[in-house]
Amino acid sequence: MPLPPHLPESRLPDELAAQLPASTPPAPWDCRVRATIWVQRAPSPLPSSSPFAGRVHGVAVGMLVDYLESPVGPYREVLVGQLLRGTVLPVVHVPFIAVDSLPSVHGGREHWQLPKAFATFDGPTATGDGWSVTAQPRAYGLRFPVRGPFGADQGSGRATTRLHGTARLARVDVRTAGLTIGPWLDDGVRHGLVAEGRMVVAAPA
Repeated sequence: MPLPPHLPESRLPDELAAQLPASTPPAPWDCRVRATIWVQRAPSPLPSSSPFAGRVHGVAVGMLVDYLESPVGPYREVLVGQLLRGTVLPVVHVPFIAVDSLPSVHGGREHWQLPKAFATFDGPTATGDGWSVTAQPRAYGLRFPVRGPFGADQGSGRATTRLHGTARLARVDVRTAGLTIGPWLDDGVRHGLVAEGRMVVAAPA
């Protein structure tokens, strides 16, 4: 299992931890997804306990993702990542991520060291233990192809994700409550995308 989570939102209560499956399919995970993605300024540093403190840009990336197909079945996910300095391809560190699937919680923690917590989802709103995130997109313009890799680094190597799909530009109305991550993921209308396609997530290397 991964390092302890850095944020209160990433807590996994004992009763839920006891319900996690003993194993999940290893990487790569080949998934069909539909996602709302947005960017915003993130002036706050990561917690000093994070191995990535001092290595982040002042930009956060938020996502609300529907996994229509995955090795552990359909599920939904909300996350925020901060861009890391000194990389050629875009690479993010993910301090906050929550899903509505216990197998996905296990897979994220076991295979990628992602601090996945459990949440419930209702339309564009994710609700966890004392927090909520709503991301309501309004898409505009023509659909265009999206291709290429990006990475995530949780301290055990870099996991490359390859996306092959289409997207439209969007304005995303983000509303939050109860989060400790402050301006990484706060209220406002953000520039973003609505995208769909196939996403393959490799093991950290």
